[in-house]
Amino acid sequence: MALVVGYLASVCSVTSFIPQVWKIFKTGDTAAISARMYTLTVTGFALWTVFGVLRVEWPIILTNAICFCLSGLILIKTLGSKRASED
Repeated sequence: MALVVGYLASVCSVTSFIPQVWKIFKTGDTAAISARMYTLTVTGFALWTVFGVLRVEWPIILTNAICFCLSGLILIKTLGSKRASED
């Protein structure tokens, strides 16, 4: 039962990032995105992924690795937009 709950939580977490990534790549608008917050978020997902690997907990590994990639894309687009606006 715990594994089912873990995978359901994983689906919810990953699904929550998809609309944000889609909107940013569709519109290119990252004005409302905090680069500091996403830096912390990306770092947290990386650490959670390592934690999952160390414990061999697949729901933790999969969820956080995917969320790391999605939030990393958002951070890259945000930093790129902020640099472009400074030029």
